[in-house]
Amino acid sequence: MENTSYSDRELLKQIPGFTSAVATVNGSTLHYVTGGEGEPLILIPGWPETWWSYHQVMSKLAMANQVIVVDIRGMGASGKPDSGYDKKNMAKDVFELIQTLGFAKVNICGHDIGAHVAFSFGANYPEATAKLIMLDTPHPDETLYRLPMLPIPGLNYTYPWWLAFNQVKDLPEALLQGRMKLVIDWIFNSLLNNPSAISEFDKEVYSYYYNTPESIRASNCWYQAFNQDIEDIKSYTKLKMPVLGIASNGSFDMLQSALDRYTENCVVKRIDDSGHFLLAEQPDLIVKYFNAFL
Repeated sequence: MENTSYSDRELLKQIPGFTSAVATVNGSTLHYVTGGEGEPLILIPGWPETWWSYHQVMSKLAMANQVIVVDIRGMGASGKPDSGYDKKNMAKDVFELIQTLGFAKVNICGHDIGAHVAFSFGANYPEATAKLIMLDTPHPDETLYRLPMLPIPGLNYTYPWWLAFNQVKDLPEALLQGRMKLVIDWIFNSLLNNPSAISEFDKEVYSYYYNTPESIRASNCWYQAFNQDIEDIKSYTKLKMPVLGIASNGSFDMLQSALDRYTENCVVKRIDDSGHFLLAEQPDLIVKYFNAFL
């Protein structure tokens, strides 16, 4: 991609002390940004964002941790291969990355799709997982099959139509090439309590990285792998490492229920004054919870 004010190179000028790198792992490439010193802390974003989603908390977390924010397979400047988007394989991407970086054990956090990957990392590499943090989203399981096909009258919630739309192959990229900001604007306006918490500049950053057919296809592959993810979680034993969940009011019960089923040592914090994008709406509270847990 051409160098613009939205490129990683330019964005990093706003976050002193962080650098950008790419590693070849598990048959693809992962782009990541890193800064700080201390115990390694892996941060994984979700859809429709990139590493930039952590920009308000990175410097503060880097005061006590070596922070590594990873663009997962299919995201941002990372590789966009044709396959490998089940979360078990994406966790392998991250595991090979930490081996490349020389870490035996890490703390790991994910938001949205990134939470799926972080949970899968903990399930498949428990010996490499010190502590796990889940932001607003549990790993896919069979409860996804019970999502309604239509919005339910009388319920005050945002109908998650994109979970089905992103399952469709070929059509989304044909419709949305160069137009992803339409979707990005709608998602943020609908899932934020305070829509101004994510700026127009932030939206342009995400649009810049999601606008191409390749990027739309790859990010939709995260959703198209849900059936495999649901099968994989059936074979996982309960996670034994300490787990922190942080959820908005609308997601609290869902995340609490899932972590109660799949972990042995968890606590879930509720943030009332926030929608799904906790990192944008309540960055200081997120840092407070992270520091207390880590």
